[in-house]
Amino acid sequence: MSSSVLKKPVKLACIQLASGTDKAANLKHAASQVAHAASRGSNIVVLPECFNSPYGCQYFPDYAETLLPSPPAPEQAPSYHALSAMAADNKVYLVGGSIPEFSPDTKKYYNTSLVFGPDGALLGSHRKVHLFDIDIPGKITFRESDVLSPGDKVTLVDLPEYGTVAVAICYDVRFPELAMIAARRGAFALIYPGAFNLTTGPLHWKLLAQGRAVDNQIYVAMCSPARDMSATYNAWGHSMIVDPMATVVAEAEETETIVAAELDGGVLGEARKNIPLGSQRRFDVYADAPIVTIL
Repeated sequence: MSSSVLKKPVKLACIQLASGTDKAANLKHAASQVAHAASRGSNIVVLPECFNSPYGCQYFPDYAETLLPSPPAPEQAPSYHALSAMAADNKVYLVGGSIPEFSPDTKKYYNTSLVFGPDGALLGSHRKVHLFDIDIPGKITFRESDVLSPGDKVTLVDLPEYGTVAVAICYDVRFPELAMIAARRGAFALIYPGAFNLTTGPLHWKLLAQGRAVDNQIYVAMCSPARDMSATYNAWGHSMIVDPMATVVAEAEETETIVAAELDGGVLGEARKNIPLGSQRRFDVYADAPIVTIL
């Protein structure tokens, strides 16, 4: 894989946003921060998972919006139209974190990321594929599948001036298959709005970002909500951008902030030249490797 997957350098920003229970206020606050990131030269701006609402199964139905058929009416999807306006007003590519989605056709809820172009047009959407169902005794129990349904696709979005990015959400980062497929299809960056917690965050947030980056020799951006200890779910924070050699080039702490970095095709090319994984993979050995059950 060559550095041509990224046509020219691009500045990417992750907005570590604090959101409350007032959706309209959350959207207004997000708009101000997107404008701030754009004013500092960012061309791609990323918002956190569930940025328009508190994060939690009890909140998803109340904050869910109907996104299809697209474009939806403003009254049924205010977040969709707010994101479109943020992108157009600031002439940026906007990965709109994620919002709860309700589908009248399936009667199901999804955790959905919307990506808009600098003209405000919708470029792509991703429904979270892997739902966060976890039980660590004495630490945390959470079951997204009690409310949400999973998506069923790898999401690649073309940004004409720059190339292709892959978008996935939070728990998706733990599954390297999505990242590998995206990288093989020419993505220059993997973008994950996510909300790890105070148990899983210190354990694996940075490790997973670096792992996905070094495995695929690709940029990785992880965008978290800011930490709110008064909320029912406490996000880890530490939004970060990792380069193709797994170096963390930008990292937040836990409070509300913006972190940004320039993504450079030369860095991609150098990593892939020095350690040529792309030409050394043995798909003749493991393209269809059988599943082995260990008893």
